Amino acid sequence: MDRKILIIVENLPVPFDTRVWQEASTLAANGYTVSVICPKGKGYDKDYEHLDGVHIYRHDLPTEGNGAIGYAREYFFALKEEYRLARKIYKEVGFDVIHGCNPPDDIYMVALPFRRKGVDYVFDHHDICPELFEAKFGKKSGALYRSQIWLEHQTYRHCKFAFVTNESYRRIAIERGGMKPEDVWVLRSGPRLERLRIQPPKPEIKRGKKYMVGYLGVIGQQEGIEYLLEAARYARNEMGRDDIFWGIVGGGPHLAELRRQCSEMGLDDIVEFTGRVSDEKLLDYLNTADVCVNSDEYNEMNDKSTMNKILEYMALGKPIVQFDLTEGRCSAAGASLYAKPNDAADLARKVVELLDDPARRAEMSAIGRDRIINALSWEHTSRTLLEAYDRYFTARGK
Repeated sequence: MDRKILIIVENLPVPFDTRVWQEASTLAANGYTVSVICPKGKGYDKDYEHLDGVHIYRHDLPTEGNGAIGYAREYFFALKEEYRLARKIYKEVGFDVIHGCNPPDDIYMVALPFRRKGVDYVFDHHDICPELFEAKFGKKSGALYRSQIWLEHQTYRHCKFAFVTNESYRRIAIERGGMKPEDVWVLRSGPRLERLRIQPPKPEIKRGKKYMVGYLGVIGQQEGIEYLLEAARYARNEMGRDDIFWGIVGGGPHLAELRRQCSEMGLDDIVEFTGRVSDEKLLDYLNTADVCVNSDEYNEMNDKSTMNKILEYMALGKPIVQFDLTEGRCSAAGASLYAKPNDAADLARKVVELLDDPARRAEMSAIGRDRIINALSWEHTSRTLLEAYDRYFTARGK
């Protein structure tokens, strides 16, 4: 098979980026020649690696931007490195397609110089950037916001076809991006069941508490973890529930600030921020949790986005509590209870309601696990990736 794909991702290293790594390794396992360009990151600092049949080329991580000038500098640095490595890969390995994973929505620029060589651009839409900008900065105005709209439009204008994570993103691709419906493929980021193993809990993690609430995710500014801290305080102080331990797993730029906030709220004895941990420790925490939560606040981005943590909770058979968001409900269905959007007290009440009802927890656990096994695991969702690329390369006579 002479089918060659270059995947470019700017914001996370590979294989740490789960979606990108699953795509790359699946394509490689099915006979494609796959190369990846990504930034370096903690534990992923080699310039080049060949893992599971995938060629991985890494560049230095650009300094995170702040303001118009800072973001322009960051994006320019990343694009320069991506283009440099793309030229290198084209000579050493070759590629027919550049598969760009946002954010940001500028990777199509790397593909433009290769068009004369017959290389097409395929867009992998991970985040809706105008809504992401609004969620981070709280406004829908100014040059930076307008640039996100323009870049999204240009990305869709220049792509041959697109992968999107859910039906909400598909509507955006068609209505806002001007894509033909047949050129937009819903590729859900289903978890790999062999990675998310159900195993015995470790009661010592609970710090002597009867119950544990688990959270997994990037500790960022727009993740809504403040609501989780408020829920923990409400459950203890207003509902008298001093029997709950809250384990928050993950690292990110907002971690230090949230740890400080947690201490100021007097929650250090019932809340733990683990920071970034190994997969083994992550599984220890999530398998020990009685209920798992998603505290993403209601906003335009979160309402339309599929959160990987929801699917991972379901894969481990965990009943879920989250705010009532369109795509969150689409993913979890009966495996979750839905709190009033952005209402920490109702989040706490729903958590306590589930903890006090083991029969309902067991029922929701079975619903979630069944949905993953029979429909939403990567084994099922990855068929879209292979079908789309097979159609594309067959049309090219390859």
